Amino acid sequence: MVKAASLGARHGGEAIKAYRLVNSKFPPVALFEDVANADEFDLLYEIQALTNPRLQNEVGSLNLISRSEIPFGIKGCSYATAPFTHVNPSGSRFSDGSFGILYLADTMETAIAEVRHHQQAYWSKVHGLNYERFVFKGLVCQFDEAGMLDATRLPLSHAIYAPDDYTYSRALGADVRNSKAPGLRYHSVRAAGNTCWALTTPRHVASIIQSSHYEMVWSNQITSVHKLLAGA
Repeated sequence: MVKAASLGARHGGEAIKAYRLVNSKFPPVALFEDVANADEFDLLYEIQALTNPRLQNEVGSLNLISRSEIPFGIKGCSYATAPFTHVNPSGSRFSDGSFGILYLADTMETAIAEVRHHQQAYWSKVHGLNYERFVFKGLVCQFDEAGMLDATRLPLSHAIYAPDDYTYSRALGADVRNSKAPGLRYHSVRAAGNTCWALTTPRHVASIIQSSHYEMVWSNQITSVHKLLAGA
């Protein structure tokens, strides 16, 4: 089993541009955007909690991430933080569901390929779903690779890249997190030849801004993906 210590760390220093696709029904949380530091956040959270019963659902489980890890003051702080406070209990490639991961891709096409695969797997289990449209928003992220471990030195045939068996990749993800490394660079499994990142903390993110919206059309399977025009 590959260990985090055996993977070389990236030097960083230059801003990396990457992409992400998220469900459009989840808007950014203004509370993260309205403050510049952890003290302001805690104070505003306490005030808003008195009048907003939905606040905890919107912000997520704050006990899952240290305040020092949240990049307050950046554009799109809520987009950077959301994967760590709204953790998928079913897990993902590099997480067993007990902690969050911010997944990014080198192109929007790579991000679409990754999300399309998982949407296909999920909705194919829903009985009677004959036709539906799913809308996603594209995000553009700037972040620093410094200190991130490099799993692209491993071949795509390695066990951490198994298409649907996450046993080895989750063990590596836990080891990366426990080693306090900020993330992992790895090969995209759904878009061969491309690159993805699994960030174990949002603190290296400089900005995440919304770009275009995309529609996935389901007709007994995902038949197409369209970029939506502004106002569509």
